[in-house]
Amino acid sequence: MARAQTIQIYLPSGDPTGLRVANLTTRTVRVFDVPRSLLSEFLKRPEAGQVGVYYLFGSNDDETPQCYIGQSGNVGVRLKQHTGAKDFWTRAMVAVSLTNEWTATHVAYLEWLSVARATDAGRYVLENGNQASNPFTPEPLEADCQEFLETIAVLLATLGAPVLDPAKPLQKGQGGDDGQELLHFSDGGCDATGYQTPEGLLVLANSKGRRDLRPSAPPSIIKQRDTLQAEGVIGMNKHYLVFLKDHLFASPSAAGCVLIGGTNNGRTSWRNAKGQSIGQLEQLAIQPGAGTETEVL
Repeated sequence: MARAQTIQIYLPSGDPTGLRVANLTTRTVRVFDVPRSLLSEFLKRPEAGQVGVYYLFGSNDDETPQCYIGQSGNVGVRLKQHTGAKDFWTRAMVAVSLTNEWTATHVAYLEWLSVARATDAGRYVLENGNQASNPFTPEPLEADCQEFLETIAVLLATLGAPVLDPAKPLQKGQGGDDGQELLHFSDGGCDATGYQTPEGLLVLANSKGRRDLRPSAPPSIIKQRDTLQAEGVIGMNKHYLVFLKDHLFASPSAAGCVLIGGTNNGRTSWRNAKGQSIGQLEQLAIQPGAGTETEVL
């Protein structure tokens, strides 16, 4: 179960859109969020010369999020090299040790763990052409790195790049209530299921949508379907569009548009087992007394 944590974000220049430095107050990991245009500012800092693991973020022409994960004994030098070798990235997130205790063995193992975890999460297209290999790592150091990676994952997500975390369904209640509200989408002959998340709507694998596009479908939906098919998220059979794996959309409407092959208001189309739409559920949740044991009929 997730627990409360305190995160500090430091703005060296005072600009929230500039260089940012994040750390958990009880941990020894620090993550720098470095816009590519401000790489020179990061390179002036002593941490740029440390051993570290880094994550390059950007997108392709279809706005599909991309990430490259690497490690170096001198992260500043490696990032400078990537400005000439890799065009896709627009920001780097660099994890280093507050106590400067990491060695080449630490970051090699952290890189391998990160690539494996990012692959499982499936949020970003990984640009790692050569998959990192699992380096020989002493057992006590492995345990330390697992804890370091948990901290890195929290800090990356806090800074807006949850590359190491799978999408999580929105919980119905507070405290110990871990129930999940399964939603259904049946408009236009579709047969899809999903969950709300704090980031949008997660459509589950094996969900079925319309194979054919509606005549009024805007080019953006056509393009998104093509992109999802190219990435192996959806497939087409004789009758349906089928989700081959779970996929997170930014909104219920974005998910509905892809499923139905045209425009759609997801806040009315996605409904729970009682037939209540997302819009109705949101209104019920903010009514006086919401969250008590009294059932709303």
